[in-house]
Amino acid sequence: MDPAIPVTLSTASVYPRRVAYAFESAAELGYDGVEVMVWSDPATQDPAVLARLSAHHAMPIRSLHAPTLLVSQGVWGRDPALKLRRTVDMARELGAGAVVVHPPFRWQYRYARGFQDQVRELEATTGVTLAVENMYPWKARSRSDRHYVAYLPGWDATEHDYDSVTLDLSHAAVAHQSGMELVATFGDRLRHLHLADGTGVPRDEHLVPGRGSMDCAEVLVELAARGWRGDVVVEISTRRDRSAHERHGDLEAALRFARSYLAAVPTPYRPPAPERRHLPADAW
Repeated sequence: MDPAIPVTLSTASVYPRRVAYAFESAAELGYDGVEVMVWSDPATQDPAVLARLSAHHAMPIRSLHAPTLLVSQGVWGRDPALKLRRTVDMARELGAGAVVVHPPFRWQYRYARGFQDQVRELEATTGVTLAVENMYPWKARSRSDRHYVAYLPGWDATEHDYDSVTLDLSHAAVAHQSGMELVATFGDRLRHLHLADGTGVPRDEHLVPGRGSMDCAEVLVELAARGWRGDVVVEISTRRDRSAHERHGDLEAALRFARSYLAAVPTPYRPPAPERRHLPADAW
């Protein structure tokens, strides 16, 4: 029998707490490992520190997220191609099998022209999976019916033939896309999953799965049934949680949701209501 699909914790899920807290939480709750979001926290940029945290908490680093968000534009300089290569090098050093990367922003013309070739070259020469993440259209502030072109070659990963993709269910909610349809469209190219929920508002909410309107449960059941070989990464927003107890509860509920629907016999699970009312401003 194939081993269970690993459920790991993105260090972004504990923001604004530091990466050490993510390792501690993942170990305490029983996650199978972590995904390190490389950003302004110096520890996320230092493989020696990350290796010590991993060993101390017995939490393997299974994947890295390259510093390709708006909030991490200044990490490791301004050349996104060099930053991606550096992330892959760190993944190899730490034994992480996958790197998640966003498509280029529209102002990164030179990077965008060679992006797909670089991703394929790095994947072929290093053995690290480079899974390009599905994004969503940005709404223009001046008119609610206008979209701002933020990404090159585009935000919709279904329109591009990347060899490996990451499906982020919160992003799919913003784009009003079905998770199950994306799973079917990506097929064998789906190598990584970011598990979070959304309600379809034009903001990236990253809710605890089961607290939004996405088909999170159906996606997990489908992946388990097909014997999918990838990681399910809990990537939720807890930045407005008012206490460690509240954050712990959200991380625990997300893990229980994932394990309930990835089981050989899926068990229905509805996460408890949040201790606070979710506000649109809580989105990433």
